Amino acid sequence: MALPTHAPLGSLRSQMQLTLHTHHAIRLWHGRLPSEQVHGIVGLNGFVAQVNRIHRDAAQDDPYADAWLLRIEAKLDTARAELLDLRAQLSDALTQAPAALQLGDNLSLDPVRLPVTVNAPLGFLALYLLADYDELARRALLAQHTALIDPPTLDRWLEEGAHQLRSLFGLVQPYRSSGVCRDDVAAGNAKALRAREQFGELPQPVLDGSQRARHAPALRRYGPNEHSAAAPVPTTSDTRGDTLPEPVPPCTP
Repeated sequence: MALPTHAPLGSLRSQMQLTLHTHHAIRLWHGRLPSEQVHGIVGLNGFVAQVNRIHRDAAQDDPYADAWLLRIEAKLDTARAELLDLRAQLSDALTQAPAALQLGDNLSLDPVRLPVTVNAPLGFLALYLLADYDELARRALLAQHTALIDPPTLDRWLEEGAHQLRSLFGLVQPYRSSGVCRDDVAAGNAKALRAREQFGELPQPVLDGSQRARHAPALRRYGPNEHSAAAPVPTTSDTRGDTLPEPVPPCTP
């Protein structure tokens, strides 16, 4: 039986999970809830939820969300470079082991497997950094156990790596949707004026869309005679592959 050429298709789905072997990485995944004694710490979980929101706003032509994606991308690049430097130092230490000794790989007998809920590329890049940190922690613990580094060096490397990730995850905590798009800014309407008062001025390349993050979403705009429907907010734990584009609400002055 022949199928219609344009048969309706559902969204592609994939089930993903992240395996972590160290308590150091698991703590960075969860973060810490605030209390009267200590302040809260944003974990990867909270970071990803906020990045998904920023990504969705940027797809609706919000220049303020685009500015946030640029900030996040720059911070990701910095954190990646710092972790690579720590990995290089650790690799140098591990090469000091005699050739007759095979250190092997120190993996947890009961690792934690966490479901992944990511809908934005920058969320995946942060996820990769956490996986890299988990590997760094494992190998650093092995190096200290085998006397290739001393305990203070272990503590310093673990803290330096964790600091980079905490700084990245906490970056997005203040984000709030502006509720405007570039058409609002061009029109200079009341929404644009309120956004400017609340969030400040943006560089012209960001305003006109010529400067966007490498992984910024495609902008979806509607002409004056095109029908539009509100896009559903992602609420599932699934990730999306190459799917048919979902409608995004147009900007209304």
